[in-house]
Amino acid sequence: MSTVTTPDKAPVRAWLPVMLALAAIWGCSFLFISVGVRELPPLYLALGRVIAGSVVLLAILAVKRESLPRDPRLWAHSFVAGAIGSAIPWTLFGYGEERIPSLLAGIWNGITPLIVLPIAVLIFRTEVFSVQRGVGLLIGFTGMLVVLGAWRVDSGADLVGQGLCMLAAVFYGLAIPYQKKFLAGTTLSGTALSAALLLCATVQLAIVAPIVTRQAPPAPWSLSIEVVLSVIALGALGSGLAFVLNMRNIRLIGASRSSMVTYLMPVFSILVGVIVLHEHITWYQPVGGLVVLLGVAVSQGVLTVRRKRLVPAEAAAG
Repeated sequence: MSTVTTPDKAPVRAWLPVMLALAAIWGCSFLFISVGVRELPPLYLALGRVIAGSVVLLAILAVKRESLPRDPRLWAHSFVAGAIGSAIPWTLFGYGEERIPSLLAGIWNGITPLIVLPIAVLIFRTEVFSVQRGVGLLIGFTGMLVVLGAWRVDSGADLVGQGLCMLAAVFYGLAIPYQKKFLAGTTLSGTALSAALLLCATVQLAIVAPIVTRQAPPAPWSLSIEVVLSVIALGALGSGLAFVLNMRNIRLIGASRSSMVTYLMPVFSILVGVIVLHEHITWYQPVGGLVVLLGVAVSQGVLTVRRKRLVPAEAAAG
């Protein structure tokens, strides 16, 4: 990703519709995953997604007449980032959604910024810890316990699926500061870097999927039209078009402000899960999701925790 300069003040109408479109695309991706795993092993679903995304981004590069990275070190970092930011989490979400509703997976995706912070502070040292961020993490952790229904001893049936989606969010949280530290300083466009990540993820999944599943990939014509369209949507929209739109918003309003799309994604994942798939959730799962998002907002500085400043008695008297 190329270094982003301080953006000019863009009017709301220039970036808000794009942000809503991004939230809808990424929020609906959990619906597409839920449909895809009906007929595809999660590893092959993830493989189809990275292939479709790679095709879209390579086509964009061809139209823009841009090239892929040539530095071997960039490809080495892209290989790592492709694994922890695409291949592994997308596979984990697939396995998770074999066990839990898509809307719940979308809620777990919302914890990603909470994972990013401690990893960025403690491992990559690209962020600075503060009291406010600590408060945000504590609020977010409380929300995670609420989503899990930690007080319920009979909720273990869903814990495996929820744990897999939580682990996927952890890998997202690891990938973001990794890319910031090792890839963000390059002058290459975000499209070129993203294409490199997806190509690396494609190679990884093409090798691992047949070994783990012990079966050849199913022929596309053997799948239902719903599953085929879901794979195409995951790759072309969620991994292709959405990236281009996100880069546009980053240039308009900056990386921090554009990351607010994270707060909107669970809303769309819940809506499409209930309306399209007729999924059901218990009261505490969306409530816990709201608490998680509150923690994210506090930790990211969107909501500030004000501390009263002590005023000397002399000054107060004067």
